[in-house]
Amino acid sequence: MLIVHTSLPDQAAAETLAKQLIEHRLAACVHIGAPIRAYYRWQGKIECATEIPLTIKTARIRYAALEHYLKAHHPYEVPEIVATPITKALPAYYGWVQHECDDDPPPS
Repeated sequence: MLIVHTSLPDQAAAETLAKQLIEHRLAACVHIGAPIRAYYRWQGKIECATEIPLTIKTARIRYAALEHYLKAHHPYEVPEIVATPITKALPAYYGWVQHECDDDPPPS
Protein backbone atom coordinates (compact mmCIF):
# COMPACT_ATOMS: atom_id res chain seq x y z
CA MET A 1 0.00 0.00 0.00
CA LEU A 2 1.14 3.57 -0.71
CA ILE A 3 0.09 7.04 0.33
CA VAL A 4 0.61 9.45 -2.58
CA HIS A 5 0.60 13.20 -2.15
CA THR A 6 -0.15 15.83 -4.75
CA SER A 7 -1.70 19.29 -4.74
CA LEU A 8 -4.06 21.14 -7.07
CA PRO A 9 -4.58 24.84 -7.75
CA ASP A 10 -8.23 24.97 -6.65
CA GLN A 11 -11.11 23.04 -5.06
CA ALA A 12 -12.86 22.24 -8.36
CA ALA A 13 -9.71 20.67 -9.85
CA ALA A 14 -9.15 18.69 -6.64
CA GLU A 15 -12.74 17.36 -6.60
CA THR A 16 -12.59 16.39 -10.27
CA LEU A 17 -9.26 14.59 -9.97
CA ALA A 18 -10.27 12.77 -6.76
CA LYS A 19 -13.44 11.42 -8.39
CA GLN A 20 -11.56 10.35 -11.52
CA LEU A 21 -8.95 8.45 -9.50
CA ILE A 22 -11.69 6.51 -7.70
CA GLU A 23 -13.65 5.87 -10.91
CA HIS A 24 -10.53 4.50 -12.64
CA ARG A 25 -9.68 2.35 -9.59
CA LEU A 26 -6.32 4.10 -9.26
CA ALA A 27 -7.13 4.93 -5.64
CA ALA A 28 -9.25 3.42 -2.90
CA CYS A 29 -9.66 6.75 -1.13
CA VAL A 30 -8.64 10.36 -1.70
CA HIS A 31 -8.62 12.95 1.08
CA ILE A 32 -8.95 16.55 -0.03
CA GLY A 33 -7.38 18.88 2.49
CA ALA A 34 -7.97 22.49 3.40
CA PRO A 35 -6.28 25.14 1.28
CA ILE A 36 -2.62 25.76 2.08
CA ARG A 37 -0.11 28.42 1.08
CA ALA A 38 2.86 27.07 -0.83
CA TYR A 39 6.11 28.95 -1.28
CA TYR A 40 8.55 27.60 -3.83
CA ARG A 41 11.17 28.61 -6.38
CA TRP A 42 10.03 28.22 -9.99
CA GLN A 43 12.08 29.26 -13.00
CA GLY A 44 14.37 31.40 -10.86
CA LYS A 45 11.64 33.28 -8.96
CA ILE A 46 10.14 32.73 -5.53
CA GLU A 47 6.43 32.05 -5.96
CA CYS A 48 3.52 31.83 -3.54
CA ALA A 49 0.23 30.11 -4.34
CA THR A 50 -2.81 28.67 -2.65
CA GLU A 51 -3.07 24.93 -3.23
CA ILE A 52 -5.42 22.12 -2.28
CA PRO A 53 -3.55 19.03 -0.99
CA LEU A 54 -4.67 15.53 -1.94
CA THR A 55 -3.74 12.40 0.00
CA ILE A 56 -4.28 9.32 -2.17
CA LYS A 57 -4.44 5.75 -0.81
CA THR A 58 -3.51 3.18 -3.44
CA ALA A 59 -2.05 -0.28 -3.97
CA ARG A 60 1.65 -0.48 -4.88
CA ILE A 61 0.79 -2.39 -8.03
CA ARG A 62 -1.28 0.59 -9.24
CA TYR A 63 1.42 3.23 -8.68
CA ALA A 64 2.76 3.32 -12.26
CA ALA A 65 -0.75 3.74 -13.67
CA LEU A 66 -1.59 6.36 -11.03
CA GLU A 67 1.58 8.34 -11.76
CA HIS A 68 0.90 8.19 -15.49
CA TYR A 69 -2.70 9.37 -14.98
CA LEU A 70 -1.64 12.21 -12.67
CA LYS A 71 1.01 13.45 -15.11
CA ALA A 72 -1.50 13.35 -17.98
CA HIS A 73 -4.37 15.06 -16.10
CA HIS A 74 -2.64 17.40 -13.67
CA PRO A 75 -2.71 21.11 -14.53
CA TYR A 76 0.86 21.74 -13.32
CA GLU A 77 3.83 21.38 -15.64
CA VAL A 78 5.73 19.52 -12.93
CA PRO A 79 3.21 18.21 -10.39
CA GLU A 80 4.10 17.03 -6.93
CA ILE A 81 3.73 13.24 -6.99
CA VAL A 82 5.33 11.78 -3.87
CA ALA A 83 4.67 8.23 -2.68
CA THR A 84 5.25 6.92 0.83
CA PRO A 85 5.18 3.16 1.42
CA ILE A 86 3.00 1.90 4.24
CA THR A 87 4.76 -0.77 6.26
CA LYS A 88 1.97 -1.41 8.77
CA ALA A 89 -1.80 -1.12 8.43
CA LEU A 90 -4.93 -2.71 9.83
CA PRO A 91 -5.21 -5.90 7.74
CA ALA A 92 -8.88 -5.26 6.90
CA TYR A 93 -8.08 -1.72 5.72
CA TYR A 94 -5.12 -2.95 3.69
CA GLY A 95 -7.35 -5.58 2.06
CA TRP A 96 -9.99 -2.98 1.28
CA VAL A 97 -7.42 -0.73 -0.43
CA GLN A 98 -6.15 -3.68 -2.48
CA HIS A 99 -9.68 -4.67 -3.49
CA GLU A 100 -10.72 -1.13 -4.46
CA CYS A 101 -7.62 -0.69 -6.62
CA ASP A 102 -8.07 -4.03 -8.39
CA ASP A 103 -8.56 -3.61 -12.15
CA ASP A 104 -10.96 -6.53 -12.22
CA PRO A 105 -12.46 -6.99 -8.76
CA PRO A 106 -14.42 -10.17 -8.03
CA PRO A 107 -18.18 -9.73 -7.73
CA SER A 108 -19.36 -8.70 -4.25
